[in-house]
Amino acid sequence: MTTVESLGYLKGLLDGLDLDGNKKETKIYKAIIDVLDNLTNDIEDVHEDIEVLGEQIDEIDEDLADVEEYIMDEDDFCDCDCDCCDDEDEGVYELECPACGAEIEVDEDTIIEGGIDCPSCGEFLEFEVEEDEKPEE
Repeated sequence: MTTVESLGYLKGLLDGLDLDGNKKETKIYKAIIDVLDNLTNDIEDVHEDIEVLGEQIDEIDEDLADVEEYIMDEDDFCDCDCDCCDDEDEGVYELECPACGAEIEVDEDTIIEGGIDCPSCGEFLEFEVEEDEKPEE
């Protein structure tokens, strides 16, 4: 039995008792029924609001999926945790400083520029790029 049905049953029981409306006990029973009626209406309103919010969340989720699809290529987005799909490290190279042995990550642009100072020891690391390996500008 739902809350609304239970409340209707209680109202029917109270009416069926044929109580004197002027007695204090009858007034208390009717007041309790009124409070339960208000609570039931409030609960129904909350359920309706939750349904509306759920629908809005579904719409936002669909819109976000459309935005992700527009922004990202299928090749750019992967849900797996494998290293083969990780495009973040594309164009990044790990080097070891010959002077101090520190591991350094440099990007392709840094290599094309010709060199950097080692962040650990300050030694200048020079990179040689052959002409056929440079990207076309």
